[in-house]
Amino acid sequence: APPQCHLWIVVWVCSSLTGSQFCSSGMDCNTINGIATCVDPCTNYTVLNDAWRSVLNTDSSNLHCDNEIKRNTWHRMFLGENNAQIPNTCVGQIFRCGTAAPLWINGAHPTQADGIVSRPVCGYWSGSCCFYSSNPIKAKLCYGSYYVYKLDTASTCWLAYCTGTVIFQSIEGIVEMCFK
Repeated sequence: APPQCHLWIVVWVCSSLTGSQFCSSGMDCNTINGIATCVDPCTNYTVLNDAWRSVLNTDSSNLHCDNEIKRNTWHRMFLGENNAQIPNTCVGQIFRCGTAAPLWINGAHPTQADGIVSRPVCGYWSGSCCFYSSNPIKAKLCYGSYYVYKLDTASTCWLAYCTGTVIFQSIEGIVEMCFK
């Protein structure tokens, strides 16, 4: 007999004491008052608007740590009034982003079609782009061209998530993303 093929669709299963439900693509499980619910992270997030997170910040006199960030919560990042995102390239310098070892995601940001993706997190230190590895985070591109991130606490202190605003530049038909 020929092999049977099955198409599996990735869904999240929300479970609580009151039962379980399946979340469709692009949705995530959130527990409110002990009840598991499927929510769109693009409309259910906490705002992070810390100027010290900027990739341009080189001030090392007041270091920050994301070991107490609200974990398993979706966050939308801003720098001032501009949408911001976590860099997906090595920050490459200690004492940036208001911390000793700046955190960045090691992988591409998702497209609309990707839905929610998981990405590893790295922290630059001692000449190594991934000297520190932190727990993976989730990311989603929302309509309106902004990202939301389901962050986790940093693996040790003096690590914090960086942010940068993105400028799209077209050079001979090639689109580049530059952080500022």
